[in-house]
Amino acid sequence: MTRRSQEISLALLYGALCHGLFGLAGLLMLWGLYTGMTGTFGRLDWPLAGFVNALLLIQFPLGHSWLLSPRGQRLLAALAPPAHGKTLATTTYAAIASLQLLLLFGLWTPSHVILWQADGAMLWLMTALFAASWAYLAKASFDAGPELQSGALGWMALLRGRRPVFPDMPERGLFRITRQPIYLGFAMTLWTMPIWTLDQLTLAILYTGYCVFGPRLKERRFLKLYGDRFSAYRARVPYWLPRLRRRVDAG
Repeated sequence: MTRRSQEISLALLYGALCHGLFGLAGLLMLWGLYTGMTGTFGRLDWPLAGFVNALLLIQFPLGHSWLLSPRGQRLLAALAPPAHGKTLATTTYAAIASLQLLLLFGLWTPSHVILWQADGAMLWLMTALFAASWAYLAKASFDAGPELQSGALGWMALLRGRRPVFPDMPERGLFRITRQPIYLGFAMTLWTMPIWTLDQLTLAILYTGYCVFGPRLKERRFLKLYGDRFSAYRARVPYWLPRLRRRVDAG
């Protein structure tokens, strides 16, 4: 097998692994949230279940953020063959994030403490809001660059025999009205399910806090990378919640 053939095989292997985990994690997360975390598969006894659930809660935001640090980037590069570690870093990052979500929504032990459950017309309304939240999140991810968000950037670059070309600083689509539409969309999915449980409420409060404060680290990286351009963008676009503006006809 030639070197180029090995690169193609490696790219396809990483791509299949990444997108397989990505799709499975998305489905498991959707089902777990829609059921208010009652449809997860953990079956530990309490209080051990509470301790494990706490670990599952914190592992995603801490790991997700740490992997973007210099040390985290070196670890990502080390998780692939040395010659292609940096090229496949975005694919490895997406695969690990998907694995973290699989752990959270697969191993969570539900308390079955239901605080509120929609029925009748309210059930349909909450289901529609939940679907709209996911549609918003998908649109925000697409506006940010689907190859980067899905992990395809790395393995597709290796498949083509090129270096990864990162998308430009996002300013179009939903990024015209908020600087953090992906985090906003993720938070929306945490509050629109038709079943509210103690588990769901704990998850929603903690992860909404992460969605509000976590992007500060991302914005520091953008400021170093894009400088005055990002400063100007930050000055005209709100951080999280879109501003309601009335357009005035200059004529």
